[in-house]
Amino acid sequence: MTRRKILLLVGAAGFGLVSCGYHVGGKADVMPKSVQTIAIPAFTTLSTRYKLTDELPQAIAHEFNTRTRFRVVDSPSQADAVLNGRLNTVQVIPTVFDPTSGKATTVQLAVALTVSLVQQSTGKVLFTRANWLTRAYYEISVYPNQYFDESGPAEQRLSKDVAHDLVTAIVENF
Repeated sequence: MTRRKILLLVGAAGFGLVSCGYHVGGKADVMPKSVQTIAIPAFTTLSTRYKLTDELPQAIAHEFNTRTRFRVVDSPSQADAVLNGRLNTVQVIPTVFDPTSGKATTVQLAVALTVSLVQQSTGKVLFTRANWLTRAYYEISVYPNQYFDESGPAEQRLSKDVAHDLVTAIVENF
């Protein structure tokens, strides 16, 4: 096959990808243009892990402000859309044990949450995800005198991960 035929075939294949609607991920903006501001109130929960109800909305607001065209406002009455969230369950589950003492050395923080983004003017649900399960791990010491509570940093890591994934899902409608 000559070089010219190869170039024509490669060009035709590239044209086929363009004409079939193929696009690079992360470039879509499927939110209505009328939505410019978003309010993110504290999440609700029945869990005793109350810090996550504030940390998650703060991390999500930071992600919206740094990665998107949307501006996060404090009051739902001033927003074009409101992102509501609920922590359905928060579980702390030992996953790795010290073979000598039998005490847990690694713990999994498992959170199931429900989020929905609703346009204020129409009441239309722009995005929803129910029982979204996410996890973070942290280590604990088997020696009480060396104990340092890593649950707080684990909650912060989990909040940042959720915020990144959620904003990506909302903006790209995945």
